[in-house]
This record gives sequence, structure tokens and C-alpha cells, in this order.
Amino acid sequence: MSATERDETVPHVVAGVSMRDLLASCAAAHAISTPPRDPEPRTPQVPHVRQTPEDHREAA
Repeated sequence: MSATERDETVPHVVAGVSMRDLLASCAAAHAISTPPRDPEPRTPQVPHVRQTPEDHREAA
């Protein structure tokens, strides 16, 4: 059987779905099936105090 005969025996099926629609449906399915993440734990914010050279002299 030649390649052209083999091609004629296989039916050509066109799904009718564009690549854009296929990718969008995959993204939507991923978004729906992924559970929400827990929020990051908040760490207490300590105010940063900038020390000047005068502060070092007073501490000594």
C-alpha cells in the first residue's frame, strides 16, 4: 500500500475548535480545578530606626 492510498483510507476529521479556544478552555479548567492558596502569614512589621554616629557615641 502506497502512502497516497493510506492517506485516502484515513478519514480527515476537523474538530472545529480553534487553538485559541482550546487554550482558553484549558486555562479555565486549570483555574477552576486549582484550590485557592492560603494567604501568606503576616509577620509583625518592626519599624526600622536608623542610627546615626551620634547614637553610637551615646551608647559607648
